[in-house]
Amino acid sequence: MSNKVMICGINTSTLPKATNSELVSLMRQIKQGKEGAREEFVMYNMRLVLSICGRFNTTKNNIDDVFQVGTIGLMKAIDNFNPDIGVRFSTYAVPMIIGEIRRFLRDNNAVKVTRSLRDLAYKSLTVKEKLLKENNDEPSVDQIANELNIEASEVACALDAITEPLSLYETVYNDEDGNFLVLDQLKDPTSEDTWLENTALKDALISLGAREREILTLRYFVGKTQMEISEQIGISQAQVSRLEKNAIKLLKHI
Repeated sequence: MSNKVMICGINTSTLPKATNSELVSLMRQIKQGKEGAREEFVMYNMRLVLSICGRFNTTKNNIDDVFQVGTIGLMKAIDNFNPDIGVRFSTYAVPMIIGEIRRFLRDNNAVKVTRSLRDLAYKSLTVKEKLLKENNDEPSVDQIANELNIEASEVACALDAITEPLSLYETVYNDEDGNFLVLDQLKDPTSEDTWLENTALKDALISLGAREREILTLRYFVGKTQMEISEQIGISQAQVSRLEKNAIKLLKHI
């Protein structure tokens, strides 16, 4: 139970497992209309949905919502799967589950995109695929725009609007030394700090009280001693020390 994870009210550590032969037999029962077979098959494949959801679980997405949408994709796969085609159900189901989740994330993106802009983006993608097949080469934005008889800037704007934002902690590649993240590409070679750290520090400082913020500014940005600060703002050195420690503790927490 130490690995218990609750998603949509389901304890994932108790999800049932089945062999491939058991799933094949159960699928045939579904196609024959046996009562309860479909629900049982869904439960056996919840782990498959869960593993796919792990690819999409970011801080901006509710894992419960993603899991529910993935389950809808699973049920669509069950209804459309033909057990006589000679492939495992999971091979057939995974793309359908992923597609269902991607459509959900695209249509429920925190950055709201107008319907007309989204439609233009999908038209641009259709033209892009057509040109790629015809020329066997990635088409430029200008080529897509020419096909649609619109400005290239309109195509670029539309395609950008439906692009999923990239996490700063997305892995670019792996090597023996560990993961290389997008964030690693943004470091300023002239400074030990990254712009992200500076931004986080500024946000944290704003959340402090005016006196604590003034003390930290004088202490670490101006370079004054605690005694000099106490004389400047009219409190004892002991009070300055206490306020400084509390402020630093709060900054670390933030």
